[in-house]
Amino acid sequence: MIKWLARPADYLSTWQEMQAYTNLRGADTPDEIWLCEHAPVYTLGQAGLPQHVLNPGNIPVVRCDRGGQVTYHGPGQVMAYALFDLRRADMYVKEYVNLLEGAVIDTLSDLGVAHACRKPGAPGVYVPDPDGGGELAKIAALGIKIRNGRAYHGVSLNVAMDLAPFLGINPCGYQGLRTVDMASCGVRCAPTEAGDALARNLQQAWRRARETA
Repeated sequence: MIKWLARPADYLSTWQEMQAYTNLRGADTPDEIWLCEHAPVYTLGQAGLPQHVLNPGNIPVVRCDRGGQVTYHGPGQVMAYALFDLRRADMYVKEYVNLLEGAVIDTLSDLGVAHACRKPGAPGVYVPDPDGGGELAKIAALGIKIRNGRAYHGVSLNVAMDLAPFLGINPCGYQGLRTVDMASCGVRCAPTEAGDALARNLQQAWRRARETA
């Protein structure tokens, strides 16, 4: 099932709802994809280092149980929370990360953002810096948690947002990492359009994985 949460969605309560869903699900509980935009918030992963939060200003910082370091969520960025039982596809974490990244790359291609790619050793999805220079810039971040073979949290895709809050952190723990959105790449669409496309690609990738398990 795919559903949109009320926007803007409060991060803390959404995280608690994901935990509750995961803790209570049984063998027959359906997999779900939750889509939302959050009110401005920095989130710090379970092993995240506080020194990567440089200047949060008035934006709250929430330490959560996903993997990864610090990132920013806010309006104009679509969140896709994938609540998948990985055991149904006999899938390991590395394969799951690859599935999430692939769904984002397919979505960006569908919507007209060219040359999206992975970056070795740095989870997420990247595009050539639209300002030139030959470097890669991050357009989507991953953060997942696996509990008893069941995944929650997911992926964030920058659509058309205020990117300034990324300057208040070392995004994903990388000093000076350039962060961009689809609008920076010359592609303008509503977060709902991008979210619906991302959910479709996640759903299709997950269905293929289960069929081949």
